[in-house]
Amino acid sequence: MRYGKEHKEETHKKVVEAASRRFRKDGIEATGVVDLMADVGLTHGGFYAHFASKETLVKEAIAAASLKSRTHLQREIDKARAEGRDPLESIVRTYLTAIHRDRPDRGCCVAALGSEIARHPRKTREAFTEGLDKTLGIIASALPDGVTQRKEKAYAIFSTMMGALQLSRAVSDSTMSQSVIDAGIAAVLQIGRGASN
Repeated sequence: MRYGKEHKEETHKKVVEAASRRFRKDGIEATGVVDLMADVGLTHGGFYAHFASKETLVKEAIAAASLKSRTHLQREIDKARAEGRDPLESIVRTYLTAIHRDRPDRGCCVAALGSEIARHPRKTREAFTEGLDKTLGIIASALPDGVTQRKEKAYAIFSTMMGALQLSRAVSDSTMSQSVIDAGIAAVLQIGRGASN
């Protein structure tokens, strides 16, 4: 049975979404094509009808996860502004949570895959960098009026959020994990609100 272009595009999208979740949950290297295709009810033989290589899928999955994260951050900023709340506080309190800590498959691809992406080919790292740069722009837009060096502060804020999230996932003690999250929130708010220059 032959399927139309629309079916192929829909299947392609499902594989990218499944890969995005699986990579963030288990890691890129630990995720095999056979298991990935099984996640969407397909055999591994169909993989190459959609992707030239696993690396091609990695780039697409990272781009999809990054877009989803940016959409979520922007929605939080817009909602906070509409309700008269601080957009920076809104995004940091949404990002640094026990739910995000416990569900890497649904969360930030930078925190879940950053160290692994560093060992991938330049083209993959370029796709990762493009998504990260857009995320930093969204974070910079959440800073209070009058803040200068917005991009530099966005780097510091996102690095702090990501590091706190990764550390909270790595420790075995739940009290310590929550303390890391709380300290990360406080540090980000201090960076963002600290000086207005």
